[in-house]
Amino acid sequence: MRKRVRGDAVRLILLLAVLAAAAPGFAADSADSAGRQLVERFLTDVSTLEGSFEQSVLDAEGEVLEVSSGTIEIERPGRFRWATIEPYEQWLVADGLNIWSYDVDLAQVTVKPQADALANTPALLLGGDESALDEFSVASSVSDRGMTWVRLVPVDTSSGFRQVELGFVGDELSRMVFLDNLEQQTIVSLSDVTVNEAIDASRFDFEAPEDVDVVGTPAVAESP
Repeated sequence: MRKRVRGDAVRLILLLAVLAAAAPGFAADSADSAGRQLVERFLTDVSTLEGSFEQSVLDAEGEVLEVSSGTIEIERPGRFRWATIEPYEQWLVADGLNIWSYDVDLAQVTVKPQADALANTPALLLGGDESALDEFSVASSVSDRGMTWVRLVPVDTSSGFRQVELGFVGDELSRMVFLDNLEQQTIVSLSDVTVNEAIDASRFDFEAPEDVDVVGTPAVAESP
């Protein structure tokens, strides 16, 4: 049986990492307005993003639990498609109303209302607009080997994550590091990234295949 890393649909979007050195140490209480501006520009100036990702998930002792790779597509606000290709195929599609997790091998779909699933999680920094930054405080920033790292701490301590570190090369997001409350670390690497180019709207639509089990109840759009 295939061993799974702990987590639900929200967790899947955060398992976006590559085997790489951890982010550099940050000076305590050194919040940097330049670092905040980098995050703000990413949230306000990037309307679409496409690229590839590699990911690894490490436990509290630094042991690698899983390595995977795939593609990412984002259209703000609120729509994204995260497709894991290796080592197994899995889709995570947010259509602006619901978030769908489709495990191809297990022939199972899990659906949750998007507002509930993503509330107070670092996933807001991927698909959200500038208001997503209201859920985090910028703790510190530092430049290291051509990359600027910005550390954010969730305002809601019940979110399940202790901190998020975003690594920028210039204005382009290149790395993400997530540390959860169990000391499990996820390190993110993005490559072949293009921004602000049109993406086919159908990429963010999802219809469950007839031969799969669907777990959960999707939200329904309100009538105008």
